[in-house]
Amino acid sequence: MRRTVIVTSILCATGVISQAQTSADAIARAVLAAPRVMQGDAMVIRLAADGGHEVLREGTNGLMCWDRSDEPGRSFAVQCTSEANLARVKQNRAWNMSGGNAEEIQAMMDEAEADGTREVAAFGSTYYSLSGQDQASANPHITVAVPFATSDSLGLPSSGAYNEAGTWIMDAGTSGAHIMVPGR
Repeated sequence: MRRTVIVTSILCATGVISQAQTSADAIARAVLAAPRVMQGDAMVIRLAADGGHEVLREGTNGLMCWDRSDEPGRSFAVQCTSEANLARVKQNRAWNMSGGNAEEIQAMMDEAEADGTREVAAFGSTYYSLSGQDQASANPHITVAVPFATSDSLGLPSSGAYNEAGTWIMDAGTSGAHIMVPGR
C-alpha cells in the first residue's frame, strides 16, 4: 500500500512538473515575436483549432502572444498583437484550421467581409510576427492595423513597389487594411 502511494505521488508530481515545463516552454516560444521590452509582461495564449483559447500567462502591458506553428503550411510561426484584437485572432484561427485550402479560406474571409461579420482589429494596433522554417531562420514582420483606411486617407501607396521607404497599405478599404512595415 505504501509503495502504491509513493508511486502515485511521484507520477502526479512528474505530471505537474511536465505541464509546468510545457507551459514555460510555450510561453518562452510565443513571446519571441514581441519586442524584448514587452516580452516579460505580455499575455500568452494557446489557441484551439476552433478559435477557442486558454490563457497560459496573464499580461499587464496589453500585448498578447501565441504560437501558430501548428497551422497548415507553417513550420515555425509566433505572433503578438493587442489584446483588443482577440476576437479577430480567434476568427482567423478557426478559418486557418478549418481544413480548407488557401482559396477556400480567402472565400470565408471575403464572405465575412461582405456580410459584416468580419471581426475588426483595433485601429493603430501592431502585429509582430516571427516565422520561418525554424526559429534560427525565422524572419520578423511587422504590420499596423488600419481598418478601412485607404491610400487617400493615409497618404500611403497601396503597393510597396513604388515606395522608397518600403511602407505601404495592404488590403486598403477593408477591415483587414494594414500598413506593411519593412524590417524590424
